[in-house]
Amino acid sequence: MTLPSAAAARPSALSRVRYPYAQELANAIARALLEGFDKHYRIFRQMSRDALGRFERADWPAVQRAHAERIALYDERVREAADRLREEFDTEHLPETLWQDIKLQYVGLLTNHRQPELAETFFNSVSCRLLNRSYFNNDCIFVRPAVSTEYLEGDPPAYRSYYPLRDGLRAVLLQIRRDTGLSLPFHRWRRDCRWLLLALREAFARPLRLEPNHQIQVLSSLFFRNKRCYLIGRVVNGHLEKPFAVPIVHDSGGGLTLDACLLDSREIAPLFAFSRAYLMADMDAPAAWVDFLAALLPGKPKAELYTALGLQKHGKTLFFRDFLHHLAHSTDEFVLAPGIKGLVMIVFTLPSYPYVFKVIRDRISPTKDVTHDTVREKYMLVKRHDRIGRMADTLEYADVAFPRERFSAALLEELRREVPSLLEETDSQAVVKHLYIERRMTPLNLYLDKADPAQLREAVIDYGRAIKELCSVNIFPGDMLFKNFGVTRGGRVVFYDYDEIAYMTECNFLRIPPPPTPEAELSAEAWYPVGPNDIFPEEFAPFLLTGRGVREAFLSQHADLLEPGFWNATKARIHEGHIEDVFPYLPGRRFAARFGNPGPSN
Repeated sequence: MTLPSAAAARPSALSRVRYPYAQELANAIARALLEGFDKHYRIFRQMSRDALGRFERADWPAVQRAHAERIALYDERVREAADRLREEFDTEHLPETLWQDIKLQYVGLLTNHRQPELAETFFNSVSCRLLNRSYFNNDCIFVRPAVSTEYLEGDPPAYRSYYPLRDGLRAVLLQIRRDTGLSLPFHRWRRDCRWLLLALREAFARPLRLEPNHQIQVLSSLFFRNKRCYLIGRVVNGHLEKPFAVPIVHDSGGGLTLDACLLDSREIAPLFAFSRAYLMADMDAPAAWVDFLAALLPGKPKAELYTALGLQKHGKTLFFRDFLHHLAHSTDEFVLAPGIKGLVMIVFTLPSYPYVFKVIRDRISPTKDVTHDTVREKYMLVKRHDRIGRMADTLEYADVAFPRERFSAALLEELRREVPSLLEETDSQAVVKHLYIERRMTPLNLYLDKADPAQLREAVIDYGRAIKELCSVNIFPGDMLFKNFGVTRGGRVVFYDYDEIAYMTECNFLRIPPPPTPEAELSAEAWYPVGPNDIFPEEFAPFLLTGRGVREAFLSQHADLLEPGFWNATKARIHEGHIEDVFPYLPGRRFAARFGNPGPSN
C-alpha cells in the first residue's frame, strides 16, 4: 500500500481548529457521511411511496419519469456528500490512519440503523471519490460488511401474517386488500376472489388439509412497475411454503382487478429479471425484504434482488463481493468471449462465472459512427429506459483490479493492443479503468448454429417478438444482426449491444424507391439519397434471413418487419402518447385467459 506523504499526513489547519482531536474529526466526518446517506434514502423512499399515487392515477408518463429520476438520485447524493467533505474537512490531506478511524466511527453510528448495508455502500461510493486506489481495502472501506442485517426488521415489519383458519378466508382476503393502501374500487371483487381460489386449488395437491400453522404472509408494500403493481407473499401450510405474486391492473371502468396469480418461483423470478426496469416498493429495512424474497426465489442472488428493487449500487457491492469470493475459489483463466468480435467492445469472460466483461475499444471502427462518450450515453439510456424484458441491464465499474496471472496471454495481448488507455498493469494486477459487466448469454447466432429445427424456429420467432417489443417502447435496436442478441437460460431472446440504438421517434422508415434505370439497380452505389436517420426495412432480409429455416420461421410471424408500414404505425402510436402494456408473465397465465367467464359483479 502506498502511504501518504508527511505533508499529507497532517489534517488541515482549519480542521485542527474546529476539531482539535483526531477522534472528534473522525466522528464529524462519519456523521456527515451518514447524513448524506440518510438524505438519499429519504428521497429514494419518498419516490417509491409516491408510486402508489402514480399507479392509481394511471399516470404512466410520470411512472417512466420517476424511474429515470430515481436511478440518477444516488450519484447526485454521492457527489453532494463528497463535495461537502472536501469543503468542510479538506479530505485530500487526511492520513490513512484517520480514515480507518472514520470507518470505525461510522460503524458505531450504524448500530441501530435500518439500512446499514446500504449506508456502507454509500460510504464506499463517497470514499472512492476522495481516496487513492491504494486505500481500497477493508481497513478504510467496506470490502466486507461490518454490520449484520440478520433478523433486522423495519417499522412496520417487512411482511404481515393473516390466518384464514381463525378469521375466515373471505375476511382475510378483504383485509389484505385494505392493507395494500389502494383506494380505487375492485368492481368485480367476488369474481376476482373466485378466480384466485381456482388458481390456488390448481396449485395445491388434493385433498388439501389445512394445518394449525396455516397462514398467508404478504410483504407490507406493493411492488410497482409500468402499468402493474404486484402483491407478493407466500402461503404456509404445515411444511409446505408456496410463493405467490398477484398482479393488479386497471380495468376498463376506472377501477382495479386482479390479473393473475403466479404460484411458482419460475413464474415469479422474471418479475425480478436483469432485463426489466427496477421495481418500486416502500421499504424501511430492505435487508428484511430481500431475505423474504430470497426464500421465495432461491435461484436469485441477493445482488440481483437488491438491484431489481432499485438499490442497484448495493447490488453492485454484493456482486463484487461474490466475484472476489469466486476468484479466491477458482483457478480458470479470463479469456476472450466466444463469438464474432465486436467493432466497439472487447468482451471477455471467466468460463466458471456466468458474466461477461465489456471494455470500449480505444479505436472504434470507422464503420461505427460512435465515440466513447456516445457508447456510455447509450448504456445509460438503457439503464434509465423501460427494458421490458428485452434489454440486459449492466453493472458499470471503474478501476477494477484483476489478478494479472488469471488473464490468458491472448486476452492480455488484445487488451494491450486495443485498450491501452484503459489498462494499467503491475507485477500482480491488471487494472481495467472502465468496464461493463452483464449476465452471460448464448449469442443468438451461436445458438442457432446448434439448435434443432424446433429450437431454431422458436428462437427466430422470439427474436422478432423482441424487436417488436423494443419498438413498442420507442427503442430502435439499430444493428439487428443475430450476434447482438443473446438467449437466456430460460430461452428468452434479449438484446445486449447498445452502441447503435436510437429512439424510434428519431428515425425515418422509408421504402426504397424504384431504380431510375436498370443500370442503377446493378450499381454498387445507392440510387436514392440516404439521410443519417433513414432506415429502409427492405434491406433487413439479405443480412438477417440467411438460412432457409431462419427465413421460413421469421416470415411466418414477422414479415411485417420488412415493410416500413409496421415501423411507421408503431411510431405513430408513440407520438400519440400510447404506452404499451408489456406482460412479465405469459398472457395465458392471466385469469381472463384461464377462466374466461366474467361472472357477477360484487
